[in-house]
Amino acid sequence: MIRMNLTRRIWLSFIALVVLVGLTLVVVYPISIKGTLTEETYRIIEQEQARFAMPFSDFYDVPESELDFIERREAERAVGHLFLIDGQFGTQQGDPVPDNVLREMVANAVDQDTERGRYELTYSGATLFYVITHVDDGNEDGYQISYMWDTYRDLMVNRLWERLIYLLVIAGALSLLPAIWLKRYLRQPLRLLGNHFEQISKRNWKEPFHWEGDDDFRKLSDQFEQMRQNLIRYDRSQKTFIQHASHELKTPIMVVKTYAQSVKDGILPKKDMEKTMDVILAEADRMEHRVRDMLYFTKLDTLKKETINLELIRFGEIAYQIEERFRMQRSDVKILIAGADQEFTGDVEHIQVLLENLIENAMRYAVSTIEMRIEQKNDEAVIIVENDGDHIPEEELPHLFDPFRKGNKGQFGLGLAIVSRIAELHHGTYHVTNTPHGVAFQVHLPFSEVSDKDE
Repeated sequence: MIRMNLTRRIWLSFIALVVLVGLTLVVVYPISIKGTLTEETYRIIEQEQARFAMPFSDFYDVPESELDFIERREAERAVGHLFLIDGQFGTQQGDPVPDNVLREMVANAVDQDTERGRYELTYSGATLFYVITHVDDGNEDGYQISYMWDTYRDLMVNRLWERLIYLLVIAGALSLLPAIWLKRYLRQPLRLLGNHFEQISKRNWKEPFHWEGDDDFRKLSDQFEQMRQNLIRYDRSQKTFIQHASHELKTPIMVVKTYAQSVKDGILPKKDMEKTMDVILAEADRMEHRVRDMLYFTKLDTLKKETINLELIRFGEIAYQIEERFRMQRSDVKILIAGADQEFTGDVEHIQVLLENLIENAMRYAVSTIEMRIEQKNDEAVIIVENDGDHIPEEELPHLFDPFRKGNKGQFGLGLAIVSRIAELHHGTYHVTNTPHGVAFQVHLPFSEVSDKDE
């Protein structure tokens, strides 16, 4: 496939359009105009014939023509007349015609059933049009035959065709003007947009782009600007992610390295080998947990709605497993479950991670009770995890789900960010509110069709 730039495509499109119109006219126009002028020729013949509509009247004299049959071809609108009188055509008046032409005219007159008929014949390489009109004066039959050569028709076709050629040439030349204008009109914003894309490819997206003018280009520029803002936010979040990750991992790595070097040097920081190794293991577990959260959060960013495995889930099947897993972390906190028989659609693995993170977060703030429940509202399943801890300041509520946003007892700041991402993958919503009994985290999940592979 031949590649060409926008300018060449515009020129080629206009040239192709002109050629297509020209070819269409070359094919259609002669046929159409020739048929129209043929009809006009017959109309002229009938009009002239009407002037001699009473050929047998006493007041009528057959015109004496100074043109013979062949000479009429040179005259543009010369109409000849011929009269055949009595049923045996014994009498012929009017312009003389060759015998073979006369015989054909007579044959058509005899076979004619209507009062008037249109005919044509070819003679000496030219076309002769003629009209036969039956005349009956009560005593004898007669036929008036009026004829005209194709000279007028062909002359008019040639004249109109010449003018059409001139018009096509002029129209083709004038079409270059809008082509030049369109090329310049499209080239400027596209060139500017291309320059901005080139800057973005070099990770330089500080300069905004906005186009005033055509609605389509303005919409394109707004979409580009939205993309630029998203890239800026993504770049900022990526840098923040790396900074937080390095900061959070630096401390346990330093502790592990320091304790390991101390053990190697024969020094036990905790005065006991078992306690010293417990510190190393605890810091290693802490690193493992944070790395796992980072990898899972990164994985969620790459998923789409179509890649999650939707299936029918009974809330109690997941809730009781999580309650059993977290029960021993704080023996002074009770985990209550409501709506265990309620069913909803979702990805089992992701929903399990979502509830684990909500319960883990609640464990750090609850005083004595955590409640997991599910409610059905319209076409949504609402998962609620409420703890009886202290209220969260109102100014902090909108930012709790941001990555690396830690509360006063937070650990890494990714737990609630993972919750928000899982809710978004399910096309759901999430929010947190202060309640009379404490703090409630809510996740709204729409009921969706179960994946085919799970049926």
